[in-house]
Amino acid sequence: MRRRLCSLVVVPVVGGVGLVAPATPAGAAPAASQAPVAQAASSEVYVSRTYCPYPGGTGDGTVDRPYCTISAAAAVAQPGQTILVQPGSYTETVAVTRSGASGAPITFRAVNGPAGHVQLGGSAGGHAFLLRGVHDVRVEGFSVRSSGTAEPVLVDGSTAVTVDTLTVRPPAGAAGVRVTGASSDVTVSRGWFGASGTSGVAIDAGVAGGVITGNQFRGGLTVTDAPGTAITGNTLVTGCTSGITVAGASPGVDLRNNIVQAADLSGGAPAACADPAAATAIALSPASVARSVADYNLIDPVSGGALYAWGDTAYTDLAAFRAGTGQGVHDIAADPKLTPQQGTERPWIALDPTSPAVDSADATAVGSGPVDLLGKARADAPGVPNTGTGSGYRDRGAVEVASPLTGTGTPTVSRKVGGDPYDIVTRLSWAHSWPAETDVVNAFAFRLGGDRFLQVGNGTVHEQRVRRAGLACVGVYFSADGFRTISDVNFVQSGCTVVGARYNPVTPTRLLDTRSGIGVGTSVPVGPNAEVLLPVPSIGGVPATNLDAVVLNVTATQPTTAGFLTVYPDGSALPSASSVNYVANETVPNLVTVPVTNGRIRFRNSSSGTVHIVADLQGWYGGSGSGFKPLVPVRVADSREGTGGPYLPDTTRELDLSSKVPADATAVILNVTVTASTTAGVLKVYPGSSLVPVASNLNFVAGQTIPNLVMVPVVNGRVNIYNQSSGTVHVIADLAGYFGSASSGADQTYVPFGPRRVADTRDGTGLSYRPVGPIAANSSITFSPQNVQGRQPCGSPALLCPTAVVANLTVTGSTRAGVLIGYPYNKPRPTASNVNFIAGETAANMAVIGTELGAVALYNASSGDTHVIVDQAGYFIAAAS
Repeated sequence: MRRRLCSLVVVPVVGGVGLVAPATPAGAAPAASQAPVAQAASSEVYVSRTYCPYPGGTGDGTVDRPYCTISAAAAVAQPGQTILVQPGSYTETVAVTRSGASGAPITFRAVNGPAGHVQLGGSAGGHAFLLRGVHDVRVEGFSVRSSGTAEPVLVDGSTAVTVDTLTVRPPAGAAGVRVTGASSDVTVSRGWFGASGTSGVAIDAGVAGGVITGNQFRGGLTVTDAPGTAITGNTLVTGCTSGITVAGASPGVDLRNNIVQAADLSGGAPAACADPAAATAIALSPASVARSVADYNLIDPVSGGALYAWGDTAYTDLAAFRAGTGQGVHDIAADPKLTPQQGTERPWIALDPTSPAVDSADATAVGSGPVDLLGKARADAPGVPNTGTGSGYRDRGAVEVASPLTGTGTPTVSRKVGGDPYDIVTRLSWAHSWPAETDVVNAFAFRLGGDRFLQVGNGTVHEQRVRRAGLACVGVYFSADGFRTISDVNFVQSGCTVVGARYNPVTPTRLLDTRSGIGVGTSVPVGPNAEVLLPVPSIGGVPATNLDAVVLNVTATQPTTAGFLTVYPDGSALPSASSVNYVANETVPNLVTVPVTNGRIRFRNSSSGTVHIVADLQGWYGGSGSGFKPLVPVRVADSREGTGGPYLPDTTRELDLSSKVPADATAVILNVTVTASTTAGVLKVYPGSSLVPVASNLNFVAGQTIPNLVMVPVVNGRVNIYNQSSGTVHVIADLAGYFGSASSGADQTYVPFGPRRVADTRDGTGLSYRPVGPIAANSSITFSPQNVQGRQPCGSPALLCPTAVVANLTVTGSTRAGVLIGYPYNKPRPTASNVNFIAGETAANMAVIGTELGAVALYNASSGDTHVIVDQAGYFIAAAS
């Protein structure tokens, strides 16, 4: 057995626990007077009534603490931010008072998808959206109603505003969207405007540069004293009332690609109106004629009303209109062949494929875009002459006759090449059957496993960022109508990839010491088969939700009987793995890497006696930090060789690794062994040019040989090793890898996956190719690390397989003294060792070992046989390429 420590040797206590923030009581909310603050670092701000546990909207706009109201987000929105409003019904007037910037608008986006639509009704007597005196703002996708007689959306004195894909149901006598107050560069696009007896969109006097494009109206639209307004690609079904009315002095109006059907639809099929005089399709006042253009419009003549009232003259046929004005050269007077209205909450009217509107629009018209109201790409219908301009195949009106799709729809999920390790890409194999202007394929929703909210896109490639390392699976939903009809949404399939985390070394910090009450509030030792629950709510301001794993130096001290500690994440079942093995009255350290799932870690004493536990934080894995580069273990220090001799009492030596690691290395992994010690003591490994820390890495007694894995920050490639004892000791250090930048080769990332037992010679776990039994003298075994996809050995693709394994290696039942050496399968065996043991001893040490062909070899360098146990904590994966 290991020699016991004398009673004078204790594990030093580290101060500075302030690095870890105190836990917040469950359910605690900010004070009512506290103003909500958006996350300035994030471009996305979340609003959700469903997941809002904070009365009064006192969340912070994150996924975990979304705002309860849209107004709360609007009050703090910053340029470039997108307010993602989740499905649900909201009753409030959203008064937008904050502006974006050119190229960085503030966007309010309704996330309509499989979970439902976003409905916004104005508060008592008010608008749904009120934009007054702002600029660079977008409002997208909402179903809006107002209260009383107010317009659902009012844009007043504002510039560079876009109101897109809204479904608007105005009250009787009110416009759906009113633009007023000398506003400029306001676009109203791709919306649905229900019948109201008045204008769906009203552009008031003094407005300049307005664009009304791609909308559908169950009624008309009005422009009054607003020169230069563009009215493009709208579909108006008015029911025997006026369609487009340009009044007052509005010269320079551009009217193109619109479909107007002012017919009587009470019987189903379009029919003549009882009062044709009220059913003028397009009316332009005399003061608006100058510089105005009308062309490529499609008007249904069946109403009997005027196709155009141009100035003082009404024209009931195109020939007369062309002769009298020179306008409408490419206009069509015919049945537009509109299909019956579809949808309920977010309706639309489609074109019959035989409509004269197909492939006949002017693609150069102001506001004409490559996608239609439903988000479908403009496509070239086969067998239809292309009589339009530009591509020649855009359709008139708001809805395109779109291309059918080809492909299987099976998603492929992978990490983004050249991106951050947390960036993933979902690719879909669907494509257009017809030529199309973009690769937009209707609409998709993407649900990342474990995420609260879906993301909605409309292309075959979707990028997003995961929140945690591990298995990342994305489920894909498809909608043929842009999620306007939720009942028709189809689940496509899921795809998965694996994402790794980066490492962040820290100054060693004591988180737990049951002897002094640090971390637990009591100095009572841990009882038999009892557990300690350690909260780790944050590290250096990084919340536990963004911590994938922590690296701890865990020490068992003052045990009254033999046993072992198991360190594992709270919320998971107790694993069969062990982290630290000990015998009575022994002090034993071991490095432990443990996943963090809910901000708490458990330490279990598996013994019939009591034990004290000490845990020092060494670092953590998350979305930021340094990548890893494994190395073939190489000996970088051995005081038994050369002229230096053993470490003298209370002395420090600098270990220069600058020739072994790149200049930007942030930390190194060393397997450090002490041997031939003349008295008991501790060994400390710490960054070069730093003060000696209180935390220790190795505890030893006289004559003992004991290793421990160390992950230590480096300064200019240097670390220090301090012998804190009254005697001499030899020190051996083997370099196993380093952390640094991708440009220096450190591009591998860590996948937490454990602790879990992956190999055990005592019962054959993970070693089915060989008989159950110990490893013979001077012989090896091979095991395959597991991965989060459950394959052992790892299959394809290779980028998801472990490149190096992080595992606790335990030797037990050995008949002779020796060392255990881990190394990549089928590679030369190094001289560096991982575990030193003596006959009859149970000894353990954490190791980081590279893989080859998905496997690791373990060599028993002794003259006797021994059992070996492998408990995996995680693994590294290669960078995406």
